Amino acid sequence: SIMAEFKELLKVLRREVPSRPVLFEFYMNERLYRRACKGKYDVSTPYATMRTMVRSFEYYGYDYATVRGSELWFPNGEEQGNSRTVSLNAGHCIEDRESFDRYPWMDAAACHYGDLDRIAGDLPRGMKVIVMGPGGVLENCISLVGYDNLCMMLYDDRELAGDIFAKIGSSLVEYYRRCAAHDSVGALISNDDWGFNSQTMLSPADLREFVFPWHKKIVETIHAAGKPAILHSCGNYTMIFDDLLALGYDARHSYEDKIIPVEEAYEQFVGKMAVLGGIDMNYLICSPEEEITARCRRMLERTEERGGYALGSGNSIPDYVPDEKYFAMLRAVSEKEW
Repeated sequence: SIMAEFKELLKVLRREVPSRPVLFEFYMNERLYRRACKGKYDVSTPYATMRTMVRSFEYYGYDYATVRGSELWFPNGEEQGNSRTVSLNAGHCIEDRESFDRYPWMDAAACHYGDLDRIAGDLPRGMKVIVMGPGGVLENCISLVGYDNLCMMLYDDRELAGDIFAKIGSSLVEYYRRCAAHDSVGALISNDDWGFNSQTMLSPADLREFVFPWHKKIVETIHAAGKPAILHSCGNYTMIFDDLLALGYDARHSYEDKIIPVEEAYEQFVGKMAVLGGIDMNYLICSPEEEITARCRRMLERTEERGGYALGSGNSIPDYVPDEKYFAMLRAVSEKEW
């Protein structure tokens, strides 16, 4: 197996050419984690979960593991359990100024970030963790207000909407500031879905007013610590392509064939922003293994001289993706017998 070398992923994030193909995944699933941990699978505490992620990501050939940096969360009083699809109107515990004032905001500065120091002793040589957020600026606002309600609020009470975005945004800035300060952290992911597959969730003008300024602050905060900032965001970005580049993220993750296949997206982004993953999830589920491996190899050939690309799925590997299809993707970079 290839030794974990975070510096290879770092080359990708800097839009350079790595010295070997690099893998990137946002997260996998419990079945794959259990397979990797061989009886040591443990998610009983946040720290045990972190160690499980490190073991699992290393096993499959990644140079990092994605982890949560602290317990910061934005509960909406109606967590939807394990439902496969999430209603954009569930929860909504903030509907007016009074419920906003009453909401029990967690203090990002008072959360516990010590596991990021502790994990340093458990990281294989050359490996780092990548910290992801507890949801993003827009995502958490939709979770707290409800999507339809938010659209109405942007019409009826823009000041309140702005205050909710500011409360979430400033919490996330503080979270990333604290996480980025730890040596074990190699990069940070700002995860925030902005769109459907046909258009953005809010108008580009509203995104520019309420959402993007907080993303710009998040990126500046991460960069101030000398670390790369990765955007994980689903949906159609055609209408906001220039905005996306202006935010300053080093890399973007999440691509769907029915929006823009990753091969085309790479041509749009090359030299401007690194492209991570992109092998469409639906394609992974439906295509024969040989075809998956062949597409992945072609993608690596397309990018090998220009750099700024790491191979992975378009979004993540949830449990409904058959393991064999995931392994077919990995076979494009490793000869390991999965």
